[in-house]
Amino acid sequence: MDIICSDLEGVFVPEIWINVAERTGIEELRLTTRDISDYDVLMKRRLSILDTNGLKLKDITDVIATMNPLPGAREFLDGLRARTQVIIVSDTYVEFARPLMEKLGWPTLLCHSLTIDDSGAIAGYTLRQKDGKRKVVQAFKSLNYRVVAMGDSYNDVTMLKEADKGILFRPPQNVIDEFPQFAVTTNYEELQAVLDGELEVQ
Repeated sequence: MDIICSDLEGVFVPEIWINVAERTGIEELRLTTRDISDYDVLMKRRLSILDTNGLKLKDITDVIATMNPLPGAREFLDGLRARTQVIIVSDTYVEFARPLMEKLGWPTLLCHSLTIDDSGAIAGYTLRQKDGKRKVVQAFKSLNYRVVAMGDSYNDVTMLKEADKGILFRPPQNVIDEFPQFAVTTNYEELQAVLDGELEVQ
């Protein structure tokens, strides 16, 4: 039996931090896991920038409330979920994700959580577990699922490597160059074609 594990940002919704950067004018917040492979380094940098600029959780969630899924994402995801089980495995946070999950039809999401101080500022973050994307795949494989994984960035690579089939979706050229073993797709039609060749007929 097949199950799909997919990243969220860059696959079904735009990058949250890029949208925050555009709204606030803080260019350094545009950096994502496409640019910096070490997630802890990236998040500590983001939190430092938020603190320096006096930005609170509400400033971020106000931006997220204006965001919509990528064009065609909801329809693609709905079709996929009608065919097989899909689990969204993301390095986003529960506090960020709710409005986006609603717009995607409430798929199952596994992600992290934030620590918020009394002023409403983001004081820190708690990872659900270290290298959680890879461990989700391992867990499903231990339950005798065949796992197909999809993602776009450095932080998806261990998940894609652990899966029975790993697929890159709209990745930056640096990720393509470093990990040529993964299929590369640039739109939902191409992604669907690769999945059609991988998934069991349901």
